[in-house]
Amino acid sequence: MSLASRLFARSYRPPAQAAAGTGDQTATPGRADEARRALLARIGEFVETHDLSVSAANLATICGGLSGSHPELAQAFAAREIAGQPIDQRWLDTIARLDPEGHARIAELEVLMDQLEYSLMRFAQTAHSAQSETSDHRGALGAQIEAMAEVAIVPAAATELARVIDLSRAMLTRIEQVEVAMARSQEETDHLRENLVRARMEADVDHLTGLPNRRAFERRLASAAIEARAKGEKLSIAFCDVDRFKLINDNHGHDAGDRVLCAVAATLSEHGDNACFAARHGGEEFVLLFYGMDKEAARLRLDMIRRAQAARQMMNRENGQPFGRVTFSAGVAEVTEDSDTRSALGRADAALYRAKQEGRNRVVVG
Repeated sequence: MSLASRLFARSYRPPAQAAAGTGDQTATPGRADEARRALLARIGEFVETHDLSVSAANLATICGGLSGSHPELAQAFAAREIAGQPIDQRWLDTIARLDPEGHARIAELEVLMDQLEYSLMRFAQTAHSAQSETSDHRGALGAQIEAMAEVAIVPAAATELARVIDLSRAMLTRIEQVEVAMARSQEETDHLRENLVRARMEADVDHLTGLPNRRAFERRLASAAIEARAKGEKLSIAFCDVDRFKLINDNHGHDAGDRVLCAVAATLSEHGDNACFAARHGGEEFVLLFYGMDKEAARLRLDMIRRAQAARQMMNRENGQPFGRVTFSAGVAEVTEDSDTRSALGRADAALYRAKQEGRNRVVVG
């Protein structure tokens, strides 16, 4: 990072330090309240200035950068503004990956879900085994009771035998009740496992376009990067952004905008295969992974997809007005060029920004 960027990043230190003094642990409550209000005001101003949505993810990222609690975010904000590049939703989503705690929470949740699924599986296996054994014992006990009831004995022992038979039949009834309860528990456990599997699948799907979502993409990127480096293979990534999407929403409405996103997603899906993984990253942005391709090969492949999308004439079926050509711009980077996967994300994002600056509807390599 340049000296200018480092100096500029100082403006992203906590307002509390400006109000109460750096490292001052004896700040009065009034001064602490003032610092809090100043930070909230600055966050609000930042959101309005850059026309960002008010979401939990955005506020967490912005607070991390403006409060100084996350130096990497503060430096990223500073470098972006010094370079005169926009701080928009696409870039904010990308830079949010600098938050290691967020990734740690996602990883922890994945581990807990794996553990829950394993526990449910083990319980189902145990319940099934116990149910089988109980069924066998119930059958054997029932046969013994019937055999005992048919035995002819002297009257003196009849009363005691009858008591034993009654107790045995009560035990048999209780075993049958336990068996029914275990069968019900096994059914509920199977249902829970099915719901968990369904929930995990749904959590990985963008419900508007049907493509994998950002969560699924980030997990795929992490595993693909590890595998590519281990095998010495190429791996490239691309960010795609629908051109002038805000105008589509403004002129035709958000429902029409959603249909446009679905159409672009369909184009990406049509050209996807085992070597090309496409996902919706958020908003009007999509992301692709190209297996076994360097950045130039990925650019050529993505440019073919771009031409296919640009060739389609789209119309608003509600009012018959044409959308005209719906195109996208894209930036490509090679993940395996260096050991830091995050640097490829930054290079692809910068290349996408250049594609927009150079006139849109094009693919630029970073």
